[in-house]
Amino acid sequence: MKIGIVGLPNVGKSTLFNSITKAGAECANYPFCTIEPNVGVVAVPDERLQVLAKMYNTKKVTPAVVEFVDIAGLVKGASKGEGLGNKFLSHIRETDAIAEVVRCFDDSNIVHVDGSVDPIRDIETINLELVFADIETIQKRLERATKMLKADKKYQIEIDLLNKIKTALEAGIPARNLEYNEEELPILKDLYLLTNKPFIYIANVSEEQLQNIENDENVKKVREYANKEKSEVVTLCVKIEEEISTLEEDDKKEMLEALGIPESGLDTLIKRSYSLLGLMSFLTAGEPEVRAWTIKKGTTAPVAAGKIHSDIQRGFIKAEVISYDELIKEGSMLQAKEKGLVRQEGKDYIMQEGDIVLFKFNV
Repeated sequence: MKIGIVGLPNVGKSTLFNSITKAGAECANYPFCTIEPNVGVVAVPDERLQVLAKMYNTKKVTPAVVEFVDIAGLVKGASKGEGLGNKFLSHIRETDAIAEVVRCFDDSNIVHVDGSVDPIRDIETINLELVFADIETIQKRLERATKMLKADKKYQIEIDLLNKIKTALEAGIPARNLEYNEEELPILKDLYLLTNKPFIYIANVSEEQLQNIENDENVKKVREYANKEKSEVVTLCVKIEEEISTLEEDDKKEMLEALGIPESGLDTLIKRSYSLLGLMSFLTAGEPEVRAWTIKKGTTAPVAAGKIHSDIQRGFIKAEVISYDELIKEGSMLQAKEKGLVRQEGKDYIMQEGDIVLFKFNV
């Protein structure tokens, strides 16, 4: 699963990416220093894995991962090819969700592409370009569907859907905020609309702003905007996050405590992004390896088993399941089994977040 990090030039986008992945993407105080998208695979923070590793005296720990893509900065007119617009739009189209970095801090040493700090103007600049690109996509599909309607009346459903989305987009409403029926969903998926992707806003603030974040006017504006379109907001100081990302675990905890922050903004962002994509983790545990496996929410046990190996899905018999919390409460799998807490689940079982599973199969 890919999450595209987007934003206007010089909002802290590439610095954030460096902090997340420690991949060293070039950062410079000028637009378009990130010309090709940088890609980094990031572990989803999960304290449960280390707890299980101690319980099982495990040799290897493998977390779930999310892929972040740092995409070239966008400017007004990108949908018409301005700046690196065409590259931006093609790269973002390949992602599953969008994390938009919004500059909420003043710094005379860092140039703003529009000359001043205005988070809502910046958000609308990017969002309008996505809307314009989607309208162009829909217009092309409308022309094709209208021609096909003469030969096949089924295209009327597509035409009605396209007109519904176009009307919403022209009113500034993203496609993800509309409701769709079962007939419309397959067509919608095939459109690959940019405004249909899940969205999370990253309010980038200064260290001083962090001390009184609830009363910060710029952050309030971003939250109000996000609430209207049912998107999420993560507030963080990219400059601090970059520093934290270079520290050892003990030093990291000490710095977070000194700042009065329960966890780093990056950890919050990665967890929220994972959830934003409708993902969850089930766990397998033993001496060879403790591992988190990524699945979509609502996945059945056999399909989850297929994440480990296709043979396990093909020959699925049952799943032995216990929740992480129950296992930790009992202290060992043996004690949990003695109390009858390990359940036998069949093919219709819907996996739950934090299930610890042993699949039984025969091929």
